[in-house]
Amino acid sequence: MPRFQVTIRDVASLADVSYQTVSRVINNRKNVSPATRLKVEEAIAELDYRPNAIARSMAKGHTYTLGCISPNLTNYIFARIIESAQTEARRQGFFILTGSASSADKVEPLIDEMLNRRVDGFLVLNPRDDERYLHFLPLIEKGIPVVYLKNTPKDEAVSSVSCDDKTGGYVATQHLLTLGHQSIVTITGPQSEECSQERLAGYHQAFSESGISLNENLSVEGDWSAKSAGKIIQNLLDSGETFSAIFTQNDRMAIGAIRALQDAGLRVPQDISVIGYDDIPLISYFAPPLTTIHQPLDDFGRHGANLLISAVMNKDYKRKQVCLGAQLIQRDSCVEFNRGGDVRI
Repeated sequence: MPRFQVTIRDVASLADVSYQTVSRVINNRKNVSPATRLKVEEAIAELDYRPNAIARSMAKGHTYTLGCISPNLTNYIFARIIESAQTEARRQGFFILTGSASSADKVEPLIDEMLNRRVDGFLVLNPRDDERYLHFLPLIEKGIPVVYLKNTPKDEAVSSVSCDDKTGGYVATQHLLTLGHQSIVTITGPQSEECSQERLAGYHQAFSESGISLNENLSVEGDWSAKSAGKIIQNLLDSGETFSAIFTQNDRMAIGAIRALQDAGLRVPQDISVIGYDDIPLISYFAPPLTTIHQPLDDFGRHGANLLISAVMNKDYKRKQVCLGAQLIQRDSCVEFNRGGDVRI
């Protein structure tokens, strides 16, 4: 039976060769005779020797480990992006060490922990939505590769993967305007976040181009939760504001808005049309199936991992800013503005 923590010297002793020869066999070097290589391989098998991955990677200058820091690991959007990044990283022989920091002040200890584990670079989600990006500036200055996901850099020398959220907000609003709606509620995410600002800008652009007067009372800030949207819709109904459609900046808030409408005795889409954002699973199975803006979440992770690995492996790598498209997915939650009609679009 092999004993605990078999070393390269144990293999060398059993095979009656030097430990340097064992190293050459492990690293598939050519300057080893077939007979010697066979002896070493037999010794490795007999002792069940497993080369230390960290030691081998350090010898090559890399640990083939990437750090990924997310605001949380429970949000579906973040989790899906991270999963996609992990899949791509594994395909290229890298491992991703993932951690969550719910606020900017919790980022630095997490960075230190990952640096102690010798990560080669960092993927970071939403770094500019608060001050967490400041903790990465010293790393960037030292040449440690960093890639932003779902945010674009300002002056930072980093690559990024973001979504064309302004176009997404524009397309969602334009769809409702085309259907004849003029009083359109928009429930935004926190306005400190880049995507919320961009989606709202798209909403404003669509109204501006249409020439239709915009009621600013119908633009209300939520917090991404279904509960916040439900409360907003309840308040708008209680206030006497009139509207025929709702654009929420994520699907969870759309679900909360629909529930509030139903609780008030209103029908979707016959009375109020609703459009969401993200295209999360299951919303196509809701009653009614939700019209939404699709984000290519898997592409965030795949591109992010590729950009970071390229930066790690190539010191002369040129930074890239990848902007992914947003696509309208039409289902049954939006209809033409016709209080008495039932024309589905």
